[in-house]
Amino acid sequence: MESHEAGGQEAGSASTGRNETRNEQHDRNWDDILQELRVLQTGVQIIAGFLLTLPFQSRFAELDSTAVTIYLALVVLAAVTTCLMLVPVTLHRKLFRLRQKEKVVAAGHCILKAVLVLVGVLIAGSTTLIFYIVVGGLSSAVVALVFALGLVGGLYLYPRVRRRDDS
Repeated sequence: MESHEAGGQEAGSASTGRNETRNEQHDRNWDDILQELRVLQTGVQIIAGFLLTLPFQSRFAELDSTAVTIYLALVVLAAVTTCLMLVPVTLHRKLFRLRQKEKVVAAGHCILKAVLVLVGVLIAGSTTLIFYIVVGGLSSAVVALVFALGLVGGLYLYPRVRRRDDS
């Protein structure tokens, strides 16, 4: 049974199985989002750092136009992903103490889902670039396809199956 607290907030929500107010739930959800962003940030920084060092390698000048195009697309993708990861924190700063936590959590959740996809594409693209440079076009195309299928499976299908199994 749910009880109501001051301000019409529900405690002990059946949907979460926790004895917490809506504000406490939003705070917990926001903390979860921030922790997930921290984990992703490290990975994105490592990949971006790796990409930024490539032009300074002696073999970089030997890359064909396809490899350079893939490389530049990945640099842009890494930058976009990094910038997008800043949005939830900026949103929180702008709406701080304005009683907008529910909106911040909802926006952070949507942005985090987009970041997860971009990080997956960034990993797949980086792996594809490495395969392209080391063993050539056909192998890199196979790797790109395998990663694309893996991303669809891991980021979209598997969570849907788990959600269906749990309900």
